[in-house]
Amino acid sequence: MISVASFAQSFYNIDNIQNISIVFSQSNWDALLDAEKAGSENYIMAQSLFINGVAFDSVGVKYKGNSTYNANQTKNPLHIELDTYKNQDYEGYSDIKLSNVAKDPSFIREVLGYKILRNYMDAPLSNFANVYINGALMGLYVSSESVSKKFVKGRFNSKNNTFVKCNPPAGAGPGSSALPNLVYLGQDSTDYYDKYELNSDFGWNELINLCDTLKNTLSEIHKIADVDRALWMLAFDNVLVNLDSYIGGFAQNYYLYRDDNKRFLPVVWDLNESFGTFSSTGSGNLSSTVAKQQMSHLLHSADATYPLVSQLLNVATYKKMYLAHCKTILEDNFTNNGSYYTEGLALQSIIDAAVQADPNKFYTYTNFLNNLTTDVTGGGGPGGGSTPGITNLMNGRYNYMMGLSDFSSTEPTISSIAVSDSMPDVGDTLVFTANVINETSVYFGYRSRHYDKFEKVTMFDDGMHNDGAANDNVFGADIIMSSGRLEYYIYAENATIGKFSPTNAEHEFYQLYAKALGNGELVINEFLASNVSTVVDQDGQFDDWIEIYNKGSVPINIEHYRLSDNTDDFSSFSFPAGTIINVNEYIVVWADKDLSQAGFHADFKLTASGETIYLADSNLVVIDSITYSSQVADISFGRYPNGTGSFRSMTPTIGAVNTIGTRIDDLSSDIEAIKVYPNPAGNTFTIEIEKTLNKETEVSVFDLQGKLIYFNSITQKLQVNSSEWSSGFYFIRVGNGNSKLIID
Repeated sequence: MISVASFAQSFYNIDNIQNISIVFSQSNWDALLDAEKAGSENYIMAQSLFINGVAFDSVGVKYKGNSTYNANQTKNPLHIELDTYKNQDYEGYSDIKLSNVAKDPSFIREVLGYKILRNYMDAPLSNFANVYINGALMGLYVSSESVSKKFVKGRFNSKNNTFVKCNPPAGAGPGSSALPNLVYLGQDSTDYYDKYELNSDFGWNELINLCDTLKNTLSEIHKIADVDRALWMLAFDNVLVNLDSYIGGFAQNYYLYRDDNKRFLPVVWDLNESFGTFSSTGSGNLSSTVAKQQMSHLLHSADATYPLVSQLLNVATYKKMYLAHCKTILEDNFTNNGSYYTEGLALQSIIDAAVQADPNKFYTYTNFLNNLTTDVTGGGGPGGGSTPGITNLMNGRYNYMMGLSDFSSTEPTISSIAVSDSMPDVGDTLVFTANVINETSVYFGYRSRHYDKFEKVTMFDDGMHNDGAANDNVFGADIIMSSGRLEYYIYAENATIGKFSPTNAEHEFYQLYAKALGNGELVINEFLASNVSTVVDQDGQFDDWIEIYNKGSVPINIEHYRLSDNTDDFSSFSFPAGTIINVNEYIVVWADKDLSQAGFHADFKLTASGETIYLADSNLVVIDSITYSSQVADISFGRYPNGTGSFRSMTPTIGAVNTIGTRIDDLSSDIEAIKVYPNPAGNTFTIEIEKTLNKETEVSVFDLQGKLIYFNSITQKLQVNSSEWSSGFYFIRVGNGNSKLIID
C-alpha cells in the first residue's frame, strides 16, 4: 500500500534556506512601510504571502530594527505577522522576524551564535530565508524565532506571567541614557517606562522588585531570578564578545519572563553583532580585534550601573559558577579552529549560492568568504568600520582567556557518579555518590518535575552519609524518589573556580526513572493525527484522537495516568479519579485543546507532520510511546496485530480491533495542476502536470521516515515503477507542489 502526501520541512531547520514571498497590492509598499516605521509602527497588510509555497492571505508586515534599518536602503529588516488579520500560522509559527545581515560580512554570526547558545540555555531557533517582495528578490535574510508567548509557553510551560522586553521602546543610540540595565530607580514605575517594554498586561511591580533585590537584598535573589541561567547569559556574552547585549554600551537585547516558580528567566535576543562586531562596553570602545580578544572576563564586575554583573559576581559561589560556565563555553567550542569553525564552514556552504545571488547584500561575496577567518574593513550597512574575522577573534580570545589564572588554575574533578538503585520505586530513599577531588564544597541539585526549580543539598565526605570512609574523596547525599523521574546534577567548587557535571548544567542534567506501574499491558493502540472527515466527537467536531487499549488479563485503574506530546510537561491530560479500563477495552482521548467539552479531551493537538505521543503512569513514568512522521489525512496509525504489533497506516478503527481493510479512500490531488493516477494504484502510477513546464522540475518520493527513495524530473508526464517498493505510505513532492496517492 503506497500513499503520497505533502512533505513538510521545519521552518527553522538550520540545514535549509526557507523561501518567503510577500505580495503587496500597493505599488508604494516601501513608502508605506517607511512611514509606519517613522510613525506608529503599525503593520501594513500584504495581499498574500507564500512560505515554501504555502499561501497565506492578508498578512501583516512592517519594517523593524534600529541601527540596521534605513529608509534609503532596499533590504530592510522585516517583521511578519501571519495572524494580524486572520487566524493562521505556518507549522505553528505566526510571528516571523527577519534580519537583513547589514553588519555581518560572514552572514552567519546570528545563526552560529544561537546554535552555540542553545547548548547552555533556552534560546531562539535561527536559520536563513530568501525573501521576495512582489516578485523581486530582496536578498538572503536571517530568520530567528520570535521570543513570544509561544516561545515562553514551549520552553517554560506558561505564557501569562510578567514578560519584559529589555530594550528601550524608543530604541537605543549614542548618548542614550535609557538603559534596561536593572538598576534600581525607586518604586515609581514611570521611571522605568523609557527603558523597558512590557509584553504582558502587568508586571512593573515584579520588575521593580527584581531591581530592588539586586541592589538591597542580594541574598534573596535566587528566589526571584534563575541565577544559573543569568550567569550563562553573562558568560556567553563575554566569551563571544557580544556587546550589543546586557554587558555592552546599551545594556539591552534580552527578555525576562517570570515563570510559575516566581523567578525571572533571561532570554538572549539579537545576535547579529556577536563575535566582536559591536565595540562599546559602556565604559569605552574596543577599537581593535586585539582589544576584543583581550576584553576582561570580569567586565563590569565593579560597575554599579551593571548590577546583574557586579552584584552576582560579588557572591563568591556565583562568581565561581560564572567562571565554570565561561570555561565550558571556551572548551566546548573555541579550541583553536574548533567545532565553531567547522560549524561556520557548514553554514557558509549552505548559503554560498544564495549570498552570491543576493542583489542587495551589504558586503561583497569576497568579504563573505573571508570573514569567517579574516577581518573585513569598510563596506556594510549603517556603521561600516572593521569587522573581526570570527576565527581570528575567537582563537585569540581562547588563548588569552585560558591563560588567565582564573581558568588555568586547578579545577574540581567530578567522576564515578553512582546511585544505590537504578530502578527505584517511587518513595524510595536513594544514595547518590560521586568521586570529587580538588574541591572545598560539593552540592547535589535535583528536581522531580521538569519545570520546577532545582533544590540543592550538600554532599558530604564524612563517612556518615553512605559515602564510604571519611575523607576518601567519595561524597554522598540521600534523596527521596518522590515521583517517576528525577533530574539532577552535581556541582563542586574550590577557592578559585567551580565545576558542574554535566558541564552544561542546569540546562542539561542527568535523569533517573522509577519503575513503571503495571506490566506493559496498557498501550497506545491507534491514533489519528489528521482527522478531516472520519469520525466526530460528542460535539460533532472532527478532532484528532488517541486510543488506549488494555491487552492484559485484569482491569487497570488508570486514574492520574497521563498523555502528552512532551515529556517535560505531563500537565496536558490526566485521567480523572476512578477511571478503570477493563480487559480488552478501548478508551479514546480527543487531542483537541478543548477542555470545556465533556469526556476525555487533552490540552494538546497532534501534529500531522510528526512528533511523539507519550503515555505515563501516575508516577509520571513513561510506559508507552510512539514517534511518528508525516501522516495522511483520515488515515490512522495503529498497532497490527491489534495491541501487540508494530505501528502501520490503516483505515481508522476507533474504539475497535485494528484491522487492515481493503477499502481505501480516494484521496485526490491537493493541487489541481498535479494529477496522480490510478488512485488507488498498483505496480505503477503516473504523475501528470496539467500544463507542460518550460523546464524540468524535480520529483521526489519519500517514505514515512522522510527517507528519499525515488528522484527524477518531469516536464509534463512521468510514469513511476513502484513494483519493488515495500508496502506502506509514501510522500511525493513535485517542485513546490504535493499530491496524495494510495496504492493497494
